[in-house]
Amino acid sequence: MPTLNVTNREGQETAVEVEDGLTVMEAIRDNGFDELLALCGGCCSCATCHVHVDPSFKDKLPAMSEDEDDLLESSDHRTENSRLGCQIPFTDALDGLRVTIAPED
Repeated sequence: MPTLNVTNREGQETAVEVEDGLTVMEAIRDNGFDELLALCGGCCSCATCHVHVDPSFKDKLPAMSEDEDDLLESSDHRTENSRLGCQIPFTDALDGLRVTIAPED
């Protein structure tokens, strides 16, 4: 099973195994990271699953939609590596992906 490496807001990294068909947001939420709220449940309407993606994986991610870009624009913590976890389907190609949960807005 592919692995996702998640760094929480306190700087602690945890590796979690991700089941086929989940998004990065679902994998983080389902593995007990309480600081990732995911209020909209993955509908790309709230930006509470904002993560910073390791730059070495940037080219392996799907293109950012206009809706995702608009939501991230409202964040004070947006970086060039910002993405919404709900918009990243986790695949075998992303095995070893490293993300950091963004600070809360």
